[in-house]
Amino acid sequence: MENPDTSFIIQKTATFVKQTLQNAESGHDWWHILRVWNNAKLIAQTEKVDLLIVELAALLHDIADSKFYNGNEEIGPKTAGDFLKSIGVDADLIEHVQQIIRHMSFKSSFDSVGFSSEEMKVVQDADRLDAIGAIGIARAFTYGGFKNREIYNPKIKPDFNLTKEAYKNSTAPTINHFYEKLLLLKDRMNTKTAQHIAEQRHQFMETYLQQFYAEWNGIK
Repeated sequence: MENPDTSFIIQKTATFVKQTLQNAESGHDWWHILRVWNNAKLIAQTEKVDLLIVELAALLHDIADSKFYNGNEEIGPKTAGDFLKSIGVDADLIEHVQQIIRHMSFKSSFDSVGFSSEEMKVVQDADRLDAIGAIGIARAFTYGGFKNREIYNPKIKPDFNLTKEAYKNSTAPTINHFYEKLLLLKDRMNTKTAQHIAEQRHQFMETYLQQFYAEWNGIK
């Protein structure tokens, strides 16, 4: 079966995602999706990829994030797949999008790589760019507040040897998240475009942390 018109697929998907995430936690809401979608389209300009797969995966990557569904890592791919099937998207394309959703997250990097594609690399970079820099900082503290976590506790040190389960179940202060994830992302970008953008955003986080500790310790 042939896919419906590409613009129809994208429009329907964007509308579905916007409606589904209208009450989502603000670090994983429609605005996050929109930024990742825009990042993905920008990065894709310099990569040899199927743009439809990139756009659909970017739009649907957090349609049902496991952290909000008791750790269920299959609800996202299933929700995405059910929707795409309902608008007549080809089964092979759906499977590719589901595989990207299933394997692109940071927590998936704790496992051996089970899937990769050039399209996943683009979407993964787009998502990681939104996790760093000024917006990344805002999202980190928004989620920390959502989970009622401490901002910082000098007695609780970052864990540099987290397992996947420990990462998923962490209740550590938000500042620890910088060291356990955010500051690691610059060196894990797949594409040159994302690597270039990440440099400045990473430096901004380093500067932010210097200012944070100065204020915490009462230094003028």
